[in-house]
Amino acid sequence: MAVLANIGAYSDALVVLGIAGIVVPLLSRLGISPVLGYLGAGALLGPFGLGSLRGELGLFHWLTISDAKGVGGIAELGVVFLLFMIGLELSYGRLQAMRRLVFGLGSLQVVVSTAVIAALAALLGNAPAPSIIIGGCLALSSTAIVIEVLAGEGRLATVAGRTSLAVLLAQDLAVVPLLLFLFILSKGTGASVWTVLALAAANALLGLGLIVLAGRVLLRPLFRLVACNGASEPFMAATLFVIVATGVAASSAGLSMALGAFVAGILLAETEYRKSIEIAIEPFKGVLLGLFFFTVGMQIDFREIINQLLLLFGAIATLVFIKAVLLTGLATLFGVPRGAALESALLLGPAGEFAFVGIGLAAQLGLLNANVSSFALAVTSLSMAFIPVLGSAGRRISLFEKTRRRDPDLCTLPSPRQGHAIVVGHGRVGQVLCSLLERHVFPFIASDKDPDLVSEFRRCGRNVYFGDATNPAFLKSCGIEHAKAVIVTATRREDIDKVVKAARLVRPDIVIVSRARDAAHASHLYEIGVTDAVPETIEASLQLSEASLVGLGLPAGPVIASIHEMRDEFRAELQNAARRSGKQITRALRRKTLRDKRH
Repeated sequence: MAVLANIGAYSDALVVLGIAGIVVPLLSRLGISPVLGYLGAGALLGPFGLGSLRGELGLFHWLTISDAKGVGGIAELGVVFLLFMIGLELSYGRLQAMRRLVFGLGSLQVVVSTAVIAALAALLGNAPAPSIIIGGCLALSSTAIVIEVLAGEGRLATVAGRTSLAVLLAQDLAVVPLLLFLFILSKGTGASVWTVLALAAANALLGLGLIVLAGRVLLRPLFRLVACNGASEPFMAATLFVIVATGVAASSAGLSMALGAFVAGILLAETEYRKSIEIAIEPFKGVLLGLFFFTVGMQIDFREIINQLLLLFGAIATLVFIKAVLLTGLATLFGVPRGAALESALLLGPAGEFAFVGIGLAAQLGLLNANVSSFALAVTSLSMAFIPVLGSAGRRISLFEKTRRRDPDLCTLPSPRQGHAIVVGHGRVGQVLCSLLERHVFPFIASDKDPDLVSEFRRCGRNVYFGDATNPAFLKSCGIEHAKAVIVTATRREDIDKVVKAARLVRPDIVIVSRARDAAHASHLYEIGVTDAVPETIEASLQLSEASLVGLGLPAGPVIASIHEMRDEFRAELQNAARRSGKQITRALRRKTLRDKRH
């Protein structure tokens, strides 16, 4: 006999799954961070948004959240998974390699920023303990969004990228004492703030020491036993068991579940199972963490924000200014170039994810009143929305600083040449290409927009120049009128497209060979005029196929011939797709012209 389900009870689950599976991916395609997507959705669909109309409009029952506390109970696991992933990233080797910036610059940034923000909060009328909570939470930055911005622009390996990563690692470490501080403060000992901090440190040493000891003895044998089984399901189950079990153990010892999971992550970071664990929990972590940000968004009352709009944006500007000025000064003291220091400072100026955890927990424990916590959460969420813009501004400032104090050789213009190649982009791909051109004694001029990289290779005698190849004037200075080919090895799609269009504009008949990100990008490049496009994904698959066939014992000659034949087939297919697209565009333009004439 079928059991009738309470369909109405599934409305909250449908809303959350719809946000995670439909709305957030759509926002990501528009360049909006998933974190901000979850926060915005929570604010819109929560009790202070459309949820307030739930009783008046029946349709909103299926579009809003009815039981915020029930959703929040599951969402707390997202914080546990976040702290576990942070611990998993903080391996001893990684900290050792960056110890000067992590423990020096990063630690000073956390301490000084916390002190200054806490002092400002105290001046505004808050008690010492709430002021320290606000200062500590807002002093930390957004690991998720900052890393996403840097990785998306390929800047993690730059000086600004390494500096930002080091400070973020130090901030991740600072999460532990902040959680302990909140937890012990909630016990209501009646002691002073400094006594509470001392008790937090002592409690941490005892409780965490026992967890570390048990983890050292049990974790590696457990995962070795599960890994020998060979199936992925038991490995995933064991990972989830360790996260929740260490969290429960920490909670039983009087600490927080998130802290126990953090310690488990650090212990497992040193094992050979680290990568497999990351893969196993990524889906759970993403959904649960998204659910956590969704519940945080539900706590933001935008009606109050509108009433204090000027104060809110003033607070955001003050927060970013204080953190940026402090970090710029500290980074300069540690030998970071001023341009890179400014770029890192602007990226790390806004608040981060932990502010939602810390401030939310403090409000839940009664350490912060509702108005203060709501305002602080609003400052956090809106400041995070400005990270991509601030990162772009920081990058421009950094580039300006580099060019202002650059090597005089960078002002050197290319000498006139005939029959040479122009290589645009001198990164890893461009360096390999130029080395081969040198080996075959073929004349070339290389260009790049990174002054440090250009200076380094010019000192080695390579014919590389600083400049922007998307500018037709620079291409002319490189002798494009007399060159044989332009070879584009840049990384970003936008830069590649601009270079191709500029080169074709100046010299319609020149050979243009360009790197392409994938097959679709290659087809697009054929549309805008490249002679040959080399898609990274296709080339990687062809090279893998060639190595596999030769490794299987097939004769090398026929294998290489078949690979070349398949490469030609791919090229013809992409060129035909580009021609078909071009014809469709031409027909559409003709139809539009005819319609315009009729009207």
